[in-house]
Amino acid sequence: MLHLGDELERIKKAGVDWLHYDVMDGRFVPNLSFGLPELKAISKGTDMFIDVHLMINNPDLYIRDFAQSGANLITFHLESVEYPFDTIKSIKDYHCQAGISIKPRTPAKSLLPFIDDIDVILVMTVEPGFGGQSYMHDMTAKISEIRDMIQGRNIRIEIDGGIDDTTAPETLRAGADILVSGSYLFRQTDMKKAVDGLRNTEI
Repeated sequence: MLHLGDELERIKKAGVDWLHYDVMDGRFVPNLSFGLPELKAISKGTDMFIDVHLMINNPDLYIRDFAQSGANLITFHLESVEYPFDTIKSIKDYHCQAGISIKPRTPAKSLLPFIDDIDVILVMTVEPGFGGQSYMHDMTAKISEIRDMIQGRNIRIEIDGGIDDTTAPETLRAGADILVSGSYLFRQTDMKKAVDGLRNTEI
């Protein structure tokens, strides 16, 4: 945290397109992470697209605050809300793109009622809450199922969990558009080389 500005500059120089910002409340997932003060500071310190992933209970209570703190895309978990259409509308009312995320055990078909109203589907390929987990290969079929399900619609599929140079090709072949990579990239001595490797993955 003492070097957050330096890390922002590092990922931008490496050619990362978006900044994926995980928010955890210790209740919806068993971990705590960044909140509104950090997002406000980050949004002032970068011009990158900010992708806010709310892994929290009652996300509707915080949409305005995250939108006003610099979010460009706000993604909530389908499992965390009672009225998803209201949550989507609230996100769009604050001029952000809207995304829905689902945990590994949540079936792809649960997204069907909402696919004409959202911009991004975020597929968790690990159990959310902790970085550094291994990709769950049985999620690849879910990615393919969602790709078939949204055919003809302007929706991007985002994948989060265990993404590295070996798992990226598998997700891209299945239909992924956006790859979230945290632990893998930050472990690299040459992050730009790793980012270029992911971007130029042969499928």
